Amino acid sequence: MRAEPRVPADVLANLRAPLSEGAAIVDAPILQPLGLLLELAGEAMRARLFVVQAEGGQETCLRPDFTVPVTRMHLESGATSGRYYYEGKAFRASPEHADRAEEFVQIGLERFDANGAPILEADAEIAALAWKSAVAGGRDDLLLWLGDIGLFAAFVDGLDLAPSLAARLKRAASRPRLLQAELSRVGGDAKPVEGGALADLLAGRSPDEAAVLLEEVWALAGIEPVGGRGPAEIAQRLIRRAEAARAPALSVDQAQSLARFLSISDTPAKALSAIRAIPGAKGEALSVALAQWEQRLALLTKAGAPESAMLMATTLGHAFEYYDGLTFEVRSTALGADRPVAVGGRYDGLPARLDGPANGRAVGCMVRPWRAFVGGEA
Repeated sequence: MRAEPRVPADVLANLRAPLSEGAAIVDAPILQPLGLLLELAGEAMRARLFVVQAEGGQETCLRPDFTVPVTRMHLESGATSGRYYYEGKAFRASPEHADRAEEFVQIGLERFDANGAPILEADAEIAALAWKSAVAGGRDDLLLWLGDIGLFAAFVDGLDLAPSLAARLKRAASRPRLLQAELSRVGGDAKPVEGGALADLLAGRSPDEAAVLLEEVWALAGIEPVGGRGPAEIAQRLIRRAEAARAPALSVDQAQSLARFLSISDTPAKALSAIRAIPGAKGEALSVALAQWEQRLALLTKAGAPESAMLMATTLGHAFEYYDGLTFEVRSTALGADRPVAVGGRYDGLPARLDGPANGRAVGCMVRPWRAFVGGEA
């Protein structure tokens, strides 16, 4: 496993300072449940994980990130709100890049608030702290890229789509290849799922009913599932597959509007103006989301993130699929878009998926110290 070089202690202290102030310091187990992480982060993460399993034991993996384990720790504490600073090693396989570190240090901050807490202020605070931490490493080529899964959802809601198609697009919000696939089937008809008899059988049933039925099929066939995936999750993936094939396609006008939205990458002010100018961009939800972004930008500037360093991209997402609101990355021009110095965003839905409060608030950020360090190139 390729390990990242150490960052000088004084540089690490500078990077740590903005994030750790006023936060409880926490750690998380290095071994994490594989099935849970795949369910929350998405199947695409499997290739990036180091899987560990003792004979006859549950499949686990080396932690690829801290957000999920810190969220679990917060929920187990019973607190309604909290701020947690973490610092430690994370592990992600990089088979396609022999020069990339697979064992590296992350520092970060996760903020949890009760329902009703101001979202925009929290978003601005966390993004600004990530920026301050990143620039403390010494680089002078950093930019703060902004996105919003919620803004995409509001735009989709304004296109008057069939509910099944709208839901499919929202699930693909941070997955460009799936969005392009939808654009490629413009004007097409719904079609049956290839080899999808089981998916058709499960479609329309409740999650519990689908899981029970799938377990019965496994029992009759003598199949023992592997890979840490439970019957409920596998059933839901099969159902989504069937629903995707049956969903109507985008019209030509809808596809053109969506393509214009996805192509926007500019300064925040120009990006918001470009969204408003898209034919078909309508609806109260979109108007509210755009107005909130103007407020968020003002709060970001007030919190210390320079307007001159901000850019906005409507397709900005993360490797983890649990983000559902603001997304952001601090990028180095020298390192490029695929090696961000810091990432973060809002994930209000994650605590509920871990059996926490349904209406809680959660936002956080992570910084890679070696990438932030002016000498770091990994």
